[in-house]
Amino acid sequence: MPASKQKILIVDDDANIAELISLYLNKECYDTKMVGDGESALEAFESWKPNLILLDLMLPGIDGYQVCREIRQKSQTPIIMLSAKGEVFDKVLGLELGADDYMEKPFDSKELVARVKAVLRRYRPQSDGEAAASDDKIVEYPELSINLTNYSVTYQGHTLDMPPKELELLYFLASSPNRVFTREQLLDQIWGYEYIGDTRTVDVHIKRIREKIHDNSHWKISTIWGIGYKFEVTGE
Repeated sequence: MPASKQKILIVDDDANIAELISLYLNKECYDTKMVGDGESALEAFESWKPNLILLDLMLPGIDGYQVCREIRQKSQTPIIMLSAKGEVFDKVLGLELGADDYMEKPFDSKELVARVKAVLRRYRPQSDGEAAASDDKIVEYPELSINLTNYSVTYQGHTLDMPPKELELLYFLASSPNRVFTREQLLDQIWGYEYIGDTRTVDVHIKRIREKIHDNSHWKISTIWGIGYKFEVTGE
């Protein structure tokens, strides 16, 4: 039996664009629902429980930023923000509010589908069978355990609520202790496709990670000025 389709909520007040996006995604066997304003988006999120949200910024009533903020207060469901060329779109603000990615309209249909797949692949919870069949990818340090198999982070005995990209970035750095990575290398490794954006994306995610975990006497996330970052580990 085929697995149930993954559900994508399309939030855009331009019905033509929403229909076009829906067409692209339906061809890839995704189930889609379209709404045209922020309030309807929040209602559909609660009732329909999508696997991913494509969220336009300029919406009547509640704008995309506020929709993202409200959803992030209760869920880590992936969100890709959409903005029209020429609109003032603060990418850093969008990322700080918890968006997983952003795209500028008009966009290429293949790129949209590729980004949707990339974000969903990172977020997709594994079944018990998959977890058992795969090798656990776990990095452990004093007071910190990062598990890439089930996408969980335990810090000081507590499980942290950490979005997929933050977790992957932390895991990648911690997997290569004391190795310096440039921001460009981290963009390439974590985002997994040719990412057209600026390296502040990495800085924003590092900032969000640092808000959740603090330097330990044995390890810390160090900024290498003018270059990038490293997960610094000291001796016992």
